[in-house]
Amino acid sequence: MRIAVLGHVRQRIAQPFAGGMESHCWHLAAGLQARGHDVVLFASGDSDPRFAIDPVVAQHYERTFPWAEHRGSAPLIAHLDAAYAAACDRIAAGGFDVVHNNSLHRFALEPARTMATPTVTSLHVPPYDALHWFVRSSIAPHHRLTVTSARQRDAWWPEGAPVEASILHNGIDPALWPYRAEGDGNAAWCGRITPNKGPHLAAQAARCAGICLTLYGPMEDPDYFTAEVEPLLGGAIRYAGHLEGAALARAIGQASIFLFTPCWDEPFGLVAVEAMSCGLPVAAFAMGAAREIVGEAGAYAECGDVAGLAIAMGAALAIPRHVPRDRVLAHFTHDLWLDRCEQLYAEARAGDARLAA
Repeated sequence: MRIAVLGHVRQRIAQPFAGGMESHCWHLAAGLQARGHDVVLFASGDSDPRFAIDPVVAQHYERTFPWAEHRGSAPLIAHLDAAYAAACDRIAAGGFDVVHNNSLHRFALEPARTMATPTVTSLHVPPYDALHWFVRSSIAPHHRLTVTSARQRDAWWPEGAPVEASILHNGIDPALWPYRAEGDGNAAWCGRITPNKGPHLAAQAARCAGICLTLYGPMEDPDYFTAEVEPLLGGAIRYAGHLEGAALARAIGQASIFLFTPCWDEPFGLVAVEAMSCGLPVAAFAMGAAREIVGEAGAYAECGDVAGLAIAMGAALAIPRHVPRDRVLAHFTHDLWLDRCEQLYAEARAGDARLAA
């Protein structure tokens, strides 16, 4: 098939990934390409040149409109609207069999566009106001909608999801996150350094538990890091920067436990699955889809409960390392994910809502 992968353009679709959405889009394009599909990535022009890129914008918009300064601003909205309107027009004229929409932009959801080019839209976020009603009004014969968890599905459609919407778990390549039979007794945390990911709470819990912790990830909110995280560093707590995939997998795999501390309604938790693939049990805040995704491979505390998370760390350390790895192999592999994507593409092209039931 000739497939357009439409990404968001806040960050580059390239390593080191700024977050789960960038990783998702990169691995989707790479995986479909490896399966023999003709893939064009519609993303920022400074994304990974290994792909055939049709630039939505010349460079990712964080460079031009920093999120902290321009979130929701009229200039940013106008910039994105013009870019996505033109990109969607090029997709419609490009002879694509299907478009996989990861953009979180309303134009790609319009029924006139999904009728012109069958579309699968993957929703990576809770139902925030700027997108909520566009999603709900986008149901059409040639449009499929996916969410990453039952928790996220119920948030988008508390009255019950339409047959065109289904759960599509994110998947990883277990070979890129290799299993290690033993850890070094320490803890790891990975994610964007921002308040809603809770790295300061992970650091506090590790100190409380008396376990060494290394934090990894991009510095999304430097002011937060300076005020809340940096004072906790030193001794048993350190920050090791933003590593590329192979280096990060090696570093995570050495640890004995992973801390997952979402302080918002996290729809999935890709970083937890990556760590689980390496054999790390998880101590997590029971927020968003954490229990649903981590399952028997973790122990839990209520969001913000540092003492409870420290107790959960001890409980998680008692979980055999094969348990998290087995859970990933059963539910969250790259091949399972891509198989389901190809099925959804066929359903969108067929335009029969009963196929998604």
